[in-house]
Amino acid sequence: IGVLSGTGLSLSNYFRMAEAGEVRPGKATSAIFINLGGGPSHLDTFDLKPDAPAEYRGEFKPIATNAAGVEISEHLPKLAQCADKFVILRGVSHTLAAHEFGTKYMNTGNRPLPSLDFPGYGAVISKERPGPKDLPTSVAIPNSPQTSGYLGIEYAPFSTTTTPRPGAPFSVRGISLGRGLTVSDLERRHQLLSNLDATFRGFESSDLVNGLDEFSERAYRILSSPRTREAFDISRESDTTRKLFGANTFSQSCLLASRLVEAGVRFVTVSHGGWDTHQQNFQRLKEKQLPELDDAIAGLLTSLSLKGLLESTAVFVTGEFGRTPKINKTAGRDHYPRAMFVLLAGGGIRGGRVIGASDDKAMGPASGDGISPDNVAASYYHALGINPAKEYRTPTGRPVAIVRYGTPIPELFA
Repeated sequence: IGVLSGTGLSLSNYFRMAEAGEVRPGKATSAIFINLGGGPSHLDTFDLKPDAPAEYRGEFKPIATNAAGVEISEHLPKLAQCADKFVILRGVSHTLAAHEFGTKYMNTGNRPLPSLDFPGYGAVISKERPGPKDLPTSVAIPNSPQTSGYLGIEYAPFSTTTTPRPGAPFSVRGISLGRGLTVSDLERRHQLLSNLDATFRGFESSDLVNGLDEFSERAYRILSSPRTREAFDISRESDTTRKLFGANTFSQSCLLASRLVEAGVRFVTVSHGGWDTHQQNFQRLKEKQLPELDDAIAGLLTSLSLKGLLESTAVFVTGEFGRTPKINKTAGRDHYPRAMFVLLAGGGIRGGRVIGASDDKAMGPASGDGISPDNVAASYYHALGINPAKEYRTPTGRPVAIVRYGTPIPELFA
């Protein structure tokens, strides 16, 4: 009950279900991506193995959630009470155990190549779903491992470079007009830049120049927009909404993500590190990482739901890989891409379920190759109504699909 096998991931099965009308179209118009830098342990969060030997199962116990048959870590009680809002993917698997390559894979849905820099989710969504001109289309809090790749600088994210704190005004560099700068001053500076631009119009155009010109125009629109400054001001949120989130910066960043989506921003990345637990895995998870994750993601999903935004917002939570099932000599777990978890919510995805499975010690998928990052990426795009098989042209004219080898997971949308 509440658990699906994760079978039926083949292309033919997807087409069969789609033809029969069993795969719902995506409903999302915005997206949030939560990047858990360092690689969170799947065994101690969303894929516990209470019957495995002690050197595998670890110290934490599973607890029931509000979704029938679904259990997660005892240190995620708030997420347990809103499990009906998200799907847990278990048995997600790849082979890249280095942070950089695993991060690139999970942030693009394409296995990294030395010859091609693939665009992250934010760049593709910015291209396919542009938002209001006086708002940044893609925002990273405080930054993001995603790049615009071969799509060019025009689709790069706007990084806040800092995180909000409760009870303090959030000043985003480049948005808040500090040091006495007024909008009138900004108008005069923009006119000066326009005059300078006219001087260089005789030169041959290039993608870089076009991208920089687009950045200049975007920056002006954003700086001069009261709506943007209000969107970044979390102090304007109601007491009811603020109380859903913890006082830590991860929670406050997720509060800001919720507010930005409500304002019309199409894509928000929130990055939260500290998951590289080679030593003292259980102490670090229990005392800091899991309570902050519990506050942040439960607050995010609940606030989106209360605002009526969950169906129109696709949410993706992941790290770059899982952790070794067998505990090491320093009470830690090491890099392990063969098994990991992903959380998905919103955009037509019905929550309260587990799709896929790992084996009895969480060492790999329970059967076959498990769920690939490519299929997860294709599903994320499907939730946004973006065809993952659509082709773009690189600067050299090479045709490349948004997701080269992935297809949506049918069970997510059935």
